[in-house]
Amino acid sequence: MPVVTWDHVHLRSPDPEATAAWLRDILGGEIVRAPGRIDVNLGGARIFIAPLEGDSAVNPPPPHPHQGLDHFGLTVKDIDAVAAEIKAKGVTFTREPTTIRPGVRICFIRGPEGISIELLERDNKYT
Repeated sequence: MPVVTWDHVHLRSPDPEATAAWLRDILGGEIVRAPGRIDVNLGGARIFIAPLEGDSAVNPPPPHPHQGLDHFGLTVKDIDAVAAEIKAKGVTFTREPTTIRPGVRICFIRGPEGISIELLERDNKYT
């Protein structure tokens, strides 16, 4: 079997600067600039943000749920405090913080371009 590791997640945005700023301001990502591109280091992963070029034909995000990539998840500590902090910044929640099983609390937020992002907190005694 091949050995693989994560390299990046690739997003498309009509406003890469705004998308990068949202990931920085709401989730604490670090913006990294290179000639002709903007990336965000977020939770140990790189997110490439590509601009939509001119009149490029792209489809809007599909309604939820759908086949294919559904969301990405980020682990946080003290999910209720994190949720309160980002809610105060105007973030839209599609699922409020809830316990889905002993030791696991989750919530879902709507990110830039309609991206669904799960925040989760795991209690190590249940893992």
